[in-house]
Amino acid sequence: MRLLVFFDLPTATAEDRRNYSRFRKALIKNGFIMLQESVYCRMFITPSAERLAMDIIRKHRPPDGTVQMLSVTEKQFAKMEYLVGEYHSELIESDERLIIL
Repeated sequence: MRLLVFFDLPTATAEDRRNYSRFRKALIKNGFIMLQESVYCRMFITPSAERLAMDIIRKHRPPDGTVQMLSVTEKQFAKMEYLVGEYHSELIESDERLIIL
């Protein structure tokens, strides 16, 4: 099983940013890895371990914002499709415009 955690937390004030940071660090400390910004994932062998992790997330949830948890099987997780865009750089990495004086 995989547990996906999605969150949308406010960062308007210093206290909000502190709560965001604490929540994120709690996820990392408990073995979650970042899939995207505000999307973390962890694999579990047993349902009881997953429930324990869900309780820990509930305990560390900040007072404001939204936190969502979704449990999926490995087969469902493996069907995830990754769409990656082309990388664009402002740097010119060729010598086409080289002028020798």
